[in-house]
Amino acid sequence: MNDYDGIDVLRVFCGPDGRHGNELGVVRDGRRYPDNESRQALARRIGFSETVFVDDPERGNVDIRTPGLRLPFAGHPLVGAAWLLDLEVLELPVGDVFARQDGEFTWITARPEWAPTWTLERYASVAEVEALTEPPPGAGWLYVWAWEDEAAGRVRARAFPRREEGIDEDEATGAAAMLLSAELGRALNIAQGRGSQILTAPAPDGTVEIGGRVLLAAKG
Repeated sequence: MNDYDGIDVLRVFCGPDGRHGNELGVVRDGRRYPDNESRQALARRIGFSETVFVDDPERGNVDIRTPGLRLPFAGHPLVGAAWLLDLEVLELPVGDVFARQDGEFTWITARPEWAPTWTLERYASVAEVEALTEPPPGAGWLYVWAWEDEAAGRVRARAFPRREEGIDEDEATGAAAMLLSAELGRALNIAQGRGSQILTAPAPDGTVEIGGRVLLAAKG
């Protein structure tokens, strides 16, 4: 079986030119991988930062895997799944994630406390962020960022999972963007990785919207 048989490959949080974005594998029929071992093995073999298994496409019940673990919540997999399945609600163990389409952007609304723990480290300049040639030393998920234009809410960021899964840098990270937006208390326009774009908008009820472009890279 080809690694991508039956798996749609998306690019989530693409830049304005349609390039870049974080690759995502979506298994539309999760029954093909009925247990934890088979799902984790597929996620490792594909090697994307996340792979989604759809257990109920009508209710938006999905299972998110990295190459090494299961995640209760992740931003770019849910934006991608909402776009691909044309869903308004995704049902997760942590709670319901609401989705909407707005022109070329797909948005989800979630709570920051659902996100994995990221260390948010501010750098003094965009040049310092871009000068990194490898993950900074240390353990744990690290999100480095700097203001590109503070008045306009424009941020330059890069994400380093720093976990032993063969992924040195994450191209576009919705959960970390959501945490940064919540911490700063303002809407952000984030340029991450090589050229991805993530938009955020915090709400008075403590939720944060995360939005971006999604493109189909390969149909399973």
